[in-house]
Amino acid sequence: MILSMTGYGKAVATYKNKKIHVEVKSLNSKALDLSTRIAPLYREKEMEIRQRIAAVVERGKVEFSLWVEKDAADEATPINADLVANYYSQIRNLISQTGIPEPADWMGTLLRLPDVMTKTDAEELDDDEWTVVAQAVDNALAALTDFRRQEGAALERKFNEKVDNIEALLHSIEPYEQERVVKIRQRITDALSQIPEASYDENRLEQELIYYIEKLDISEEKQRLANHLRYFRQTMREDAHGVGKKLGFIAQEMGREINTTGSKSNHAEMQNIVVRMKDELEQIKEQVLNAL
Repeated sequence: MILSMTGYGKAVATYKNKKIHVEVKSLNSKALDLSTRIAPLYREKEMEIRQRIAAVVERGKVEFSLWVEKDAADEATPINADLVANYYSQIRNLISQTGIPEPADWMGTLLRLPDVMTKTDAEELDDDEWTVVAQAVDNALAALTDFRRQEGAALERKFNEKVDNIEALLHSIEPYEQERVVKIRQRITDALSQIPEASYDENRLEQELIYYIEKLDISEEKQRLANHLRYFRQTMREDAHGVGKKLGFIAQEMGREINTTGSKSNHAEMQNIVVRMKDELEQIKEQVLNAL
């Protein structure tokens, strides 16, 4: 089973007055390249979050975001009423002692004084809240995996189509192989016949022709390519890690056999077929980079 490295997952959880958002995006990469944006309250759990992501994602360029949305009433900075009353009392006493005029805007004056509107309570992460957040992280990762599985199924369909095309092209070479042998033999004998004074041993000529034709034989290349095509299909069905890398290695071996077939073809139509096989294989190689 193929998983794509491209994916997206998100989850939302609630805890008391908070709405907790988790989002994970991934693209293809040779290794795990993870970047995180985590709300300050949960940064102490960053290592655990990274471990959870690495266990599921394995490899890819991953962007992880965790942020909190609070009720507007809770986001407002509270006014320290006791401190305001204390400031007011001190200012009134100062006015009575010095005769300085009262401020025209008492409220504006008092609210600008130090610490009147400063939050002094520090939030702490408790176990119950972290349990909710951790579950949201797992849910987002599960959604990412589902997305990758759907993309992987699309990749598998594409791979099967391209492998079938290469296999069909491989079979289409066969009629031209015997025709190629006849043409090579005819071309050599015609060349010799144009040299009247040339004399040659027909048995020796036959041996040389057989040797030359054997050097151009592509039976082994065809057999190995067919084996690689079967192995590619088999690997796609494996439920294992690193299938994408394995498919990439098989595609490289397929390329070697196709290239060798092309170099041995010595026949225009066969070389055209090889070019089409290379085109199909190139599309496989491009998409293999997206397979996990």
